[in-house]
Amino acid sequence: MPIDPATLLAARIPERIQEYDWRDCALYALALGAGMNPVDEEELSYVDETRLKVQPTLVNVLADPGFWLRDLPLGLDWRRTVHGEQSIRLHRPLAPKGRVRGVTRIVDLADKGAGKGALLYVERELFDAADGALLATLQQTVFCRGDGGFGGRASARPAPPAMPAREPDAAVDCPTSPQAALVYRLSADLNPLHIDPAAARLAGFKRPILHGMASFGVAGLGLARLCCPGEPERVRAMSGRFRAPVYPGERLRVDVWREQPGLARFRAVVVERGEIAIDNGAFEFGESQ
Repeated sequence: MPIDPATLLAARIPERIQEYDWRDCALYALALGAGMNPVDEEELSYVDETRLKVQPTLVNVLADPGFWLRDLPLGLDWRRTVHGEQSIRLHRPLAPKGRVRGVTRIVDLADKGAGKGALLYVERELFDAADGALLATLQQTVFCRGDGGFGGRASARPAPPAMPAREPDAAVDCPTSPQAALVYRLSADLNPLHIDPAAARLAGFKRPILHGMASFGVAGLGLARLCCPGEPERVRAMSGRFRAPVYPGERLRVDVWREQPGLARFRAVVVERGEIAIDNGAFEFGESQ
């Protein structure tokens, strides 16, 4: 049965309020690979409570509404949904502890056609629960492979700009640990695809894969190191399109093109397989203080 656009656009996704502290920040950073070099002072700043720096992509897991695609009666074939794109925009730097409120809604959808799937465009706003200030705006595109053919528009958003044709200006290597998915799921996303070998094989993978959002965070850690070393509070925005899975323990090489002051384009490549994991990336950052 085709999905009903009116039902989706009117869906009430539960709000969530979450208190977090330095332990949540450190656990998230450990999942991304911070601290794998035990004498790297910049990496240690993400896990040491006495001088804690907050990795900006932490906003992706704060006040997360959970697996609402499965839990709400939306008529979607949730087993065939895939995370297609992600973007974050920070309106002010995250504090090492706080109380936040997440408000999530479906803002648009596109019909790729029967047998081709549909796209859901989802927005989550993260607020400081103490003063009501908007901390971050997150946008997500979900590819619903089994839900096309409902008669909607074929496209609801413009395509991202093409990547630069020249060689990258810089690159940064970002290792992941074999336990990365096991640690990341303690912050968000308990999908068995990331821990259960049988579930991974059923989905067509040889073993559990790393969360796409974890790969996004790994790339973000490397980009912050390259573009604003020691000052992650300068990060303003990050976006990218997911292209291929990453297996825990693999290494990402983040290729970077400096487009203009405060803006870099990037692509994350799995070194072991030469596959592009994240493409059409953009990373924005402010000036050094």
